Amino acid sequence: MIYKQLGTTDLNVSVIGLGTWQLCGEWGKKFTTDEVSEILKTVESVGINLLDTAECYGNHLSESLIGSFLKRNRSNWILATKFGHAYKGLLDVEDRWSSTEVKQQLEDSLSVLGTDYVDIYQFHSGDDKVFDNDELWGALEKEKRIGKIRYLGISISEDLVLRGDLNQIYKAKERGVDIIQVRYNWLHREAEKKLIPECAKLELGILARQPLAYGYLSGKYDDRSQFPENDVRHWLKKDNFSKEINSIEELRKRLGHSVDMAKWSVEWCLKNKNVDSVLVGCKTVEQVENVTK
Repeated sequence: MIYKQLGTTDLNVSVIGLGTWQLCGEWGKKFTTDEVSEILKTVESVGINLLDTAECYGNHLSESLIGSFLKRNRSNWILATKFGHAYKGLLDVEDRWSSTEVKQQLEDSLSVLGTDYVDIYQFHSGDDKVFDNDELWGALEKEKRIGKIRYLGISISEDLVLRGDLNQIYKAKERGVDIIQVRYNWLHREAEKKLIPECAKLELGILARQPLAYGYLSGKYDDRSQFPENDVRHWLKKDNFSKEINSIEELRKRLGHSVDMAKWSVEWCLKNKNVDSVLVGCKTVEQVENVTK
């Protein structure tokens, strides 16, 4: 495993990290504590040290499953979570952006994760109106000073990237933010046009999420694939995400069917020298082994 310094922080992250949205049951599968433990044991064995989760992944469920495992060796991990939402139900969240609400979210996250600090605490896909809140960032700075947060980040909304809105990027440093998380994969390359280069100029660390484009870039699915209603991809198809599958099919033909698409897609992201780590959402031990071998 290769490790990189994340921006100007003192965090040396594995270039492949584990995204854990899938652990909350919104990807067609419910996980047991034992299943998550086996996945995380494998993650650890291949050298991955970065885990990315969020408070709204199943009302702290993803965090709780991770916390059960981290009790053994918290110091071995770089732990990133997020704030700004409350889980209401399957694929349904409610905004919670006040400083009081966010402070409570942090306390709840620390409790279920079984730790007294998080390495990266991320503003989770909020718009500019809630971002431009001095009281919120002042409260977060206090949490940094007392050691509950090591670094702040922004998991930036896809809508902002599509609109070319870089307000949050340009104001990141003045808000005490050192890390940006953004959607980036072969199919969705909007971030490489301006956002990623600007982050590099500002020396912001970059985490790339969704490198497999909801699994479609793994090569396992096509326009005939069906997903249950508790799988986010069931709803993506209703939003005509399947229109993008044709370009993936063309890519697969060009690469040849002997190429492992999942591994290729992760490596494609990492060819961008400004990307520090790619967050892969693995649901099985085999998937972890495959993308890291």
